[in-house]
Amino acid sequence: MNQNWEDRVAAAWAAFDEYPEERAHEFRALIDALVAELPDDSPLGPFEQACAWDSTGHSDKAVPLYREALARGLSGYKGRRARIQLSSSLRNIGQAEEGVKLLTPELDAPSDELDDAVRATLALCLSSLGRDREGLSLVLGALARHLPRYQRSMANYARALVEPPV
Repeated sequence: MNQNWEDRVAAAWAAFDEYPEERAHEFRALIDALVAELPDDSPLGPFEQACAWDSTGHSDKAVPLYREALARGLSGYKGRRARIQLSSSLRNIGQAEEGVKLLTPELDAPSDELDDAVRATLALCLSSLGRDREGLSLVLGALARHLPRYQRSMANYARALVEPPV
């Protein structure tokens, strides 16, 4: 889509906090109106609608829309966002194992600003499955890069949580 459309979508999301829970339907209607401007086969439409349902507390309605966006070829940065958000929604509806399967390959994807979100969401999915040590390892590993000191120690502790002792 064009930059004007992208700017209007960004403006809608920037105003999201102006829509309390009782007005969530108004926010979703705003997103639906923007989506109506897209070609019928655009992957952006179901992605934006999924985000709107998800952000207003309806993971169950978001899941099929994220899947549709990805099936239509949503890729790049927004594709990665869709996989993160779909995994989170799957966890919310009791399908954390599917979330783990979807996000695990993202650990080896080219690095970007979403790396920590991948690890945090994957950690939550793992925790939902009773795999807390693996989740904690991911979170500590992500955190270690941001610490002013102790990066090496924390990274080693993160690995030690999941690797057998030598």
